[in-house]
Amino acid sequence: MAVAVRLLEVIRMDVTMFGRSYVVGWGTLALINAGLAQSKGRSRMAWFLVSLLLGPIATLIIVVTDKPKVAAAP
Repeated sequence: MAVAVRLLEVIRMDVTMFGRSYVVGWGTLALINAGLAQSKGRSRMAWFLVSLLLGPIATLIIVVTDKPKVAAAP
């Protein structure tokens, strides 16, 4: 019985540690995406929030799309 309880504690600890590293990685990716977006002339905050939702898909969108065109002043 004690072995089973200990095994459940170890499994729970592993899942918790995996969840934390997943969140840290996702947040880091969102910060990197915000910097990429800013370098392409886009809103840093908007892409940070989009990246929190889409993660690597947002990275692909930022990298593949071109810089926004600036209209010439008349």
